[in-house]
Amino acid sequence: MTYFGILALFLLPPLLLLLLWVPRDIWRWIWRGEGPVEWEPYCYIFLNIILAIIYTTPWDNYLVATRVWWYGPKLVTGLTLGWVPIEEYIFFILQTALTGLWALAVQSSILREEPVIKQSKRLRWWSGGLLAAGWLASIALLLSDWQAGTYMALILSWALVPVIIQAAFGADILLAYWRSLLLIILIPTSYLWLLDATALASGTWIIDPTQTTGWKLGVIPIEELLFFFMTNMIIAFSMMLMCSPAGKERGKVWIKWLRSKRCGVSPSNS
Repeated sequence: MTYFGILALFLLPPLLLLLLWVPRDIWRWIWRGEGPVEWEPYCYIFLNIILAIIYTTPWDNYLVATRVWWYGPKLVTGLTLGWVPIEEYIFFILQTALTGLWALAVQSSILREEPVIKQSKRLRWWSGGLLAAGWLASIALLLSDWQAGTYMALILSWALVPVIIQAAFGADILLAYWRSLLLIILIPTSYLWLLDATALASGTWIIDPTQTTGWKLGVIPIEELLFFFMTNMIIAFSMMLMCSPAGKERGKVWIKWLRSKRCGVSPSNS
């Protein structure tokens, strides 16, 4: 199956359904002139798409250039940016939009959680520290001679960086919304594992067996399972921290603190 065929079959239908379901305020505004429209959550999705493209592009190009994975030459258009086919960049956009819209659907229509946040700097810094230790371990693994651990180490060393930042910022907020986060992460992840299994079975993309551990679930290497879990977790954490009242309030405090540092004054005097 071609890469565009994979995108059309697996990503466009659920994305279109979510676009009809989630932004109902936008549709009412378009067809009936009813308002106001709450644009802020959709801006967060757009911001996450931009961040995904910026952060993932160098990493993905490195993996393709070093042949950790590659694409069936007859199943892609041949249009590339760097080493990566244009279809892959479209995948970044569609996956982020899909998980972002699903996050809004869970928050607005399914669970509607409004938990009491027990603020805890200790939780934030301990979780950030433990994740940082995991990141250092992944770097050590990457620098070791264990070739079979290459893809695993590349995933962890890349994906843990934003998770560390998210945990240091709002692990206590994320913990309070754990039910929503489980639903936001696990549903798209499970669905994308099905997409991955189809793409691997049809040769749309190929994973180098010498740079993976060989552990699989069906045709899916454990590294691919981890990849889709981590990417959806990053998107889910980001959307929750951006959309939740506690996350917004803490963001304002952090911005105020950063501005005060830049101006050389304490936050209490700013």
